[in-house]
Amino acid sequence: MYKLKRLDTFILGKFLQLFVGAFFICLFVFVMQFMWRYVDDLVGKGLTAAVLGKFFWYVCISLVPTSLPLAVLLASLITFGNMGENLELLSMKAAGVPLVRIMRPIFLLVLPLTFVVYYFQNNIATDAQKSLRSLLVSIKISQPAVEIPEGVFYSMKNFNLYVEKKNAETGMLYHTIIYKVDQGFDRAQIVLADSARIELTADKMHMRLTLWDGEQFQNLKSDNMNVFKSQGAPYDRETFDYKQLIFDFDSNFNELEASQFADIPQAKDMRELNHYVDSVNHLIDSSAVAYFNGISSAPIYGAKPLSRKDSLAAVRAFEKHPVSFDLLLKKWKAEQQNAARQMAVARLQSLSSQYDWQSETVEDQIWYLRRHEVEWHQRITLSLACLLFFFIGAPLGAIIRKGGLGLPTIISVLIFIFYYVINTSGMKMARDGNINMVLGMWISSMILAPAGAYLTFMANRDAMLFNRDVVVERFRKFFALRVKRHVFRKEVIINPPDWEADFRLAAAVRRDLEAYPGKKRLWLPPNYFALFFRHRPDTRVKRLADNVETLVEDLNNSTSPQILSALGDMPVLYDGGTRSPFAKRRINWVLGALFPLGLVIWMRVWRFRFRLARDLRQLRKALDRLDAAFAEQMPNYAPPAPHDAEEAPESSRPASVAADQMPDYAPPAPRDAEEAPESSDEQGDNH
Repeated sequence: MYKLKRLDTFILGKFLQLFVGAFFICLFVFVMQFMWRYVDDLVGKGLTAAVLGKFFWYVCISLVPTSLPLAVLLASLITFGNMGENLELLSMKAAGVPLVRIMRPIFLLVLPLTFVVYYFQNNIATDAQKSLRSLLVSIKISQPAVEIPEGVFYSMKNFNLYVEKKNAETGMLYHTIIYKVDQGFDRAQIVLADSARIELTADKMHMRLTLWDGEQFQNLKSDNMNVFKSQGAPYDRETFDYKQLIFDFDSNFNELEASQFADIPQAKDMRELNHYVDSVNHLIDSSAVAYFNGISSAPIYGAKPLSRKDSLAAVRAFEKHPVSFDLLLKKWKAEQQNAARQMAVARLQSLSSQYDWQSETVEDQIWYLRRHEVEWHQRITLSLACLLFFFIGAPLGAIIRKGGLGLPTIISVLIFIFYYVINTSGMKMARDGNINMVLGMWISSMILAPAGAYLTFMANRDAMLFNRDVVVERFRKFFALRVKRHVFRKEVIINPPDWEADFRLAAAVRRDLEAYPGKKRLWLPPNYFALFFRHRPDTRVKRLADNVETLVEDLNNSTSPQILSALGDMPVLYDGGTRSPFAKRRINWVLGALFPLGLVIWMRVWRFRFRLARDLRQLRKALDRLDAAFAEQMPNYAPPAPHDAEEAPESSRPASVAADQMPDYAPPAPRDAEEAPESSDEQGDNH
C-alpha cells in the first residue's frame, strides 16, 4: 500500500486548493455559456425563483463532467508553474527527486477522478439530463408574462397586440390595434380601440381585455363565389364604446414529466446505450433483408409471382417452343399496349415512392443510432481527458515555470479550445457518417496522448522547450533570416591576438571564398532532383564558417577600432541548407517524393542560396576592410597578389606580413588537389 510522505502532502495541498477554485471557475464559465444559448427562452416568462433554482441546479449537474478536465489542466499547470517559479521544483530535483516522482501524488489523485467522472456521467448526469430537458421544453412552451412594449406588435397565442403608448401607473393602454387569428388567417379580426386595459382572471387561465371607443372588422365566409366577383367579400364591421374580449392565456408554469425524455441518448446509461445499439443494428439488418426480398419479388405489371415449380415449367416450355417478343407484341392492340405501359409506369412510380420512404426510414434509424454511439464514446473520452490533461498541464507548468492566473490560464484556455474544436469536429463528422465512428470520437485523445507523453519526457529531462532564444534561432534558421554580428571592444584583454595565426587564417578564408564553386550561380534555382536524390553536403561552407568564427573570436581581443569595425561587418554564415537539406539520405528521399512538402523545402534552400550569395559578397568587403586595418596598424605590411585578376578588388589583399612583425613567417602552400573547385558538381545543383 502506498504511504503518503511529507513531500506528497505538500504537493497535494498545493494542488487541491487550486483544483477546487479552478473547478468552480470553470463550472461558472460553462454555466454562463449555456445560459447565453437559452437566454431568449428564459427572459419574459415570469419564472419563479424555485423554477430558476431547479434550472441552474440541473445545468450545473450536467456540466460537472465537462468542467473537471479543464479544472485538472488549469490546476496542474498553475501548481507546477508556481513550484517552478518559487524554485521549489529546483530544490526537489537537487535533492534527487525526479519530476515523475513529484507528479506521482497528483497522478494517484487524478486516476480515481477519471473513474469518478465516468460514474458521474453514467449514473447522476443522466437523471439531470432528463429533468433539464423537461424543464427547458416546459419553459419554451409556457406563456410569456404580460409586459406589453410600446410601438411594436407583441405576439401572444392566437392574437397580436400593438400599443402606441401606455401608462405604467394605471395600466392603461392607448391607441391599440389587435389582430385575432383564433379562427384562421382567412377570417382574421382587426380591432382598433382608443384605450384598453389588460387583466388576468383569478385562476390565471384567461386574459380579459377591456376596450373603449373603437371598432372591429372581420371578413365573413361565403360559399357563393359569384358574390366575391360582383359585390366583393362580405364583412362585418362593428363600432363600440365599450367592449370586453376574453382570451385563453395560461400564465401558470406547468412542468412536463421527465419520463417523457427518457429516450434521448444523454438520459441513458451505458447498459441502455449498448442494448439500444444492438437492437437497432438488428432491426436495420432485418429491414434491409425484408426490403431486398420485397424488391426482388415485386411484380411490375401486377401479375402474381410464380412458384418455383410453375416458373421452371414455364422456362422448359419456352425452351421447347421459343416465342419472339415482337411476335407477342403484334398480337396486342395499340390500346392494350398503351394501357400496359401506363400500368407499368404507375407501378414503378409506386414502388419508387415506397422505396424512398423505406430508405428515409432506415436513414433516420441510422442517424439516431449514431447519436447513441457518439454518446457511448463521449463518456469514455471525456473521462480519459482528465488523465491526459494532467500529463499536459503538469510538465508544461514545470517547463514554463510561471504561476498565477496569467500565463497558465491563457495556455490552459488555448489547449482546451484546441481540444474542444478537434473533439467537436470529429464528433459531428462521426455523427453525420463522414468518417469512422471510432476515429472521429477518439481523434482528440489520439492527439493529446502523444503530446502529453512528449511534454512529460521533455520536462523530466529539464529541456528548455520554450526558451525564447532557442525558438528565435530556429525561426531564423528555417526562414534563412540574416543575423547581425555584434563586436565590442574589451576593457580587459587577457590573451592578445595571435597575429601570425590570424594572418594565415585570413588568407585561408580568402582562398576558400574566392575558390567557392558556383558562387556566381547561387542566384539560380537549384535542381530539384539533384537536391533531394544526390546527397552532397556542402563542406566548403562549413569550413569557411568555422574559419570566420575562429578569426573573429581571436581578433576580437584587438584594441584597433578599424579591426573591430571590420569584424562587425563579417556575416554569420549558416553551414547548411544550400545543397542537401538533411544529412541523412533517406530523409531527403522522402521529402523529395512528397512533392508539396518537398517544394517548400526546395524554396527554403533557394532562399538560403540567396542569403549565401549576399553573405559571400559582404565577407569579401569585410576582408578588404580588414586588409586596410592591417596596413594601417602595420606600415611594413605587404599585401598579397590577388587570387584571380578578374575578381581582384581595388584594395590590396594580405598573404604575408613584414619581416619585422613575423621573421619566421612562411607563405601558405598552395591548396591540394582535393580542394580544387568542384565546378562540375556544382553545375548539377542548378538548372
